[in-house]
Amino acid sequence: MAVVIDTHVIVWYILKPERLSETASLALEQTVGAGEFIYLPAISLVEICFLIERDRLPAVVLERLTAAIGQPDSSVMVVPLDQAIGLAIAQIDRATVPEMPDRIIAATALHLNAPLITRDHKIQALQNVQTIWREID
Repeated sequence: MAVVIDTHVIVWYILKPERLSETASLALEQTVGAGEFIYLPAISLVEICFLIERDRLPAVVLERLTAAIGQPDSSVMVVPLDQAIGLAIAQIDRATVPEMPDRIIAATALHLNAPLITRDHKIQALQNVQTIWREID
């Protein structure tokens, strides 16, 4: 099963995989093991660049991510923001998910009809987007 990942998921996967929930880690492993894609919305690259510029993330995150994406057998595929995803944003409730990057990520999952791995509780509250995280506090 292919999955879409939120920005924080790819960052944690690269820097601190222990921050991922067991369910999220398992979903990523199963996706790769099945030869399916891990879809990364293009807006996540923009967010990562922005966070690096603001010294909130080390540059190594972008270096490792672009190296992984550039591999011919990469499981990570960047999904461009296109017309279909742009129109799918209308189906992401603005009151529930007010931040535009989060709405784009959720719209990407909705458009691809794939579950979204995210810890974001606002996105998890959406009724029309399947999410994966589940952790016991």
